[in-house]
Amino acid sequence: MNAETAEAVKSGFLAAVPFARTLGVTFSDLDHGHAVMRLPDNADHHNHIGGPHAGAMFTLAESASGAIIISTFSDQFERAVPLAVSAEIHYLHVAMGDVTADAELGRGRDEIVAELDEGKRPEFPVEIELRTDDGTVTGRMSIIWTLRPGRR
Repeated sequence: MNAETAEAVKSGFLAAVPFARTLGVTFSDLDHGHAVMRLPDNADHHNHIGGPHAGAMFTLAESASGAIIISTFSDQFERAVPLAVSAEIHYLHVAMGDVTADAELGRGRDEIVAELDEGKRPEFPVEIELRTDDGTVTGRMSIIWTLRPGRR
């Protein structure tokens, strides 16, 4: 993805998702099938033990997965609506400080679009790893997405 397209997706995403803006989520990297986003440490978003609230971490991970969907499939949105089908998150360690979500598309774009071309409703995972600046993996999330044929 070229830099101009990446910037358009980033700014469009943040304009369309006010809650991500409220949390201060930013992009570190974005390409087809891959997104890295960051949640800055903010005492207003802490839980009872001083780390980011679980809901803030969920939002960070879900946002990174959504950015992948937009950057990878936006050319399909005239004929299909992207929807999250399910999500599962595992909190592994207490996160302290800034948290990064590193998300990867779990299947190839061509395979997913081919299913859509066949009239199917493809489902596919996005896998996200949450970690702190020292590299500690604090959580993992898997979100199943679909491209539902038809317009909104």
